Amino acid sequence: MDSLIQDAKTLFNVHLTARQAEALVNYERELLAWNQKFNLTAIRDAKSIRAKHFLDSYSCVLAWKANPPQRLVDVGTGAGFPGIPLKIIYPAMHVTLVESVGKKAAFCRHVTQTLRLDAIEVIHARAEELGQDPARRETYDWAVARAVANLNILSEYLLPFVKLGGTMLAQKGESGPAEAQSAEKAMKLLGGKLKRLIPVHLPGVADERWLVLAEKFAATPPRYPRKAGTPMKTPL
Repeated sequence: MDSLIQDAKTLFNVHLTARQAEALVNYERELLAWNQKFNLTAIRDAKSIRAKHFLDSYSCVLAWKANPPQRLVDVGTGAGFPGIPLKIIYPAMHVTLVESVGKKAAFCRHVTQTLRLDAIEVIHARAEELGQDPARRETYDWAVARAVANLNILSEYLLPFVKLGGTMLAQKGESGPAEAQSAEKAMKLLGGKLKRLIPVHLPGVADERWLVLAEKFAATPPRYPRKAGTPMKTPL
């Protein structure tokens, strides 16, 4: 865990306290235990969890630096990434985790209870359905997702949640720049505009990684997001 603490500080200026490091240790333990029963994540050893889950989650800090979100929604969170690691370092941030797979949503609930995290909710739902909920729509400063779908599809999942002036953040692999370019039309249709791309380097991980940021400049038209499954079948 010492190397994780050092890497978080060096790479992303994230200063983990002893209590926060302990929370990550407990999170890792629960993830390894649940993974033996359920296929939550393909990453199954502690070293990879720390680099490819925890540090990867903290790379989001590069996008907002000293001005973290007050309200963040993590769509397709899986086993809680990046939402739960971010909640651990920002106790005051209100976090909503959205996950359509029941066992993954159950794990996220278990972890948030085990770590006694406040102001974090787990919603077992499809992003397309939740994005039409007036109580959720255009209410978040930031909407984030990691490796959920191609960016033109992902934009339809995320941008409806983002309030005017807020930001969509997609964590992407080497295809990030190409996806960003091809998704600009879809983003504009949904009220978003490509803002910037930030390269991410993780220790021991050869794959290229990018943060793709889009700003919300106009309200998303009421017809978006479309019915569950439609964005994937007929992308914008």
